[in-house]
Amino acid sequence: MKDPQAWAIPGSGVSGPAAAPDGGASPVAPASGSASPEPRDRSTDLVIDRSELLGGDIPLRPLGVSEILDGAIGNIRRNPRAVLGLSLIICSVIQVLVSVATYVLIGDGSRGVTPTPVLRTLGAQATMGSIGLVLSAFGVLLLAGLLAPVMGRSLFGLPTTLREAWRHARPQALRLLGVSLAIMAISVLALGLPILPLIAFAATGAPAVVGVLSGVIGVPLGLVAMIWLYVLFVLAAPAVVMERRGVLASMRRAHRLVRRRWWRTCGALLVTLLITLFMGLLALRIPFVVVQLVAFGDNPTGGALVLSLAVDTLGRIVGWALMSPFDAGVIALFYVDQRMRREGLDLELQTRPQPGRIPADFLELWKPSPLVPDGATTPAPVTGPGQAHG
Repeated sequence: MKDPQAWAIPGSGVSGPAAAPDGGASPVAPASGSASPEPRDRSTDLVIDRSELLGGDIPLRPLGVSEILDGAIGNIRRNPRAVLGLSLIICSVIQVLVSVATYVLIGDGSRGVTPTPVLRTLGAQATMGSIGLVLSAFGVLLLAGLLAPVMGRSLFGLPTTLREAWRHARPQALRLLGVSLAIMAISVLALGLPILPLIAFAATGAPAVVGVLSGVIGVPLGLVAMIWLYVLFVLAAPAVVMERRGVLASMRRAHRLVRRRWWRTCGALLVTLLITLFMGLLALRIPFVVVQLVAFGDNPTGGALVLSLAVDTLGRIVGWALMSPFDAGVIALFYVDQRMRREGLDLELQTRPQPGRIPADFLELWKPSPLVPDGATTPAPVTGPGQAHG
């Protein structure tokens, strides 16, 4: 039985409250309290049956972990230009910076230093690997915020172009940058502070047993603190864009959404990380590694070194550009899932007076309802037979 308030694409012949008599789209009413209507976005003049919202590729209901992983992949397939375009821009900038930092750190031929032997040292490899991972994680956070509106539109079956994705995220771009920097700074500090005694003991020539004990205690403690804080605040990246909050407000918002569901979020992000590392750092980069070895050997110098580094950079760009949207999509979908579980966002979207009307400003849909306290922790009502929030 069709919902009496079901939406239909204008001109499709299906009746609905949003359809005009001539088959065209009815005007989109401005959000309450706005002085004047916002510029019309004709791509939002769509009407969607409520059953499609509940049973689409990404159903509008609390999601399981497997559904979140599938939804992140489906979002790439559904909006390849917007998703991969943003990812390619961010990953290109980051990986080029990593390559430049690598070359600067290991020296250049003009100073008589051959970079290859230095790269073989454990210290150089660990340093550059850490820098690369930190910058890549920073890029994933940026991408999670930029792709959050794309993921939100996918829930309604709305396509998104690269221009539309940027239009939604542009007003919050600086705040998204600030949130991403804050999350990475907190995580890196949490890792570094417990390791400071180890560095101090090594620098002062303390007995080896003291250094070993400080390392055995400090390194695991730092890793635990870093992971805990990163997971606790990771949802601030999509929240700052979707809800148009400030940096600190978004961090508090993420803490409220993740609280009491930290282990579930951490587990899903860990699975996502393993998939990304395997595909991005191994499978997708193998062809580029083969080209490096065949064309430049294992000990290039001079111009050959620069060309070898360029091939390596291209391989990292390809690998991360294809896999980062998966990471970012999982983060964005977890944000949506947590809001549905804690605040009943799916019920609110389906039961509003005109549930199918999508306003010209799409992000108006994602403002927290005044009926739900900010950061509510009580489970929302049941959405249907056998499907409950929580």
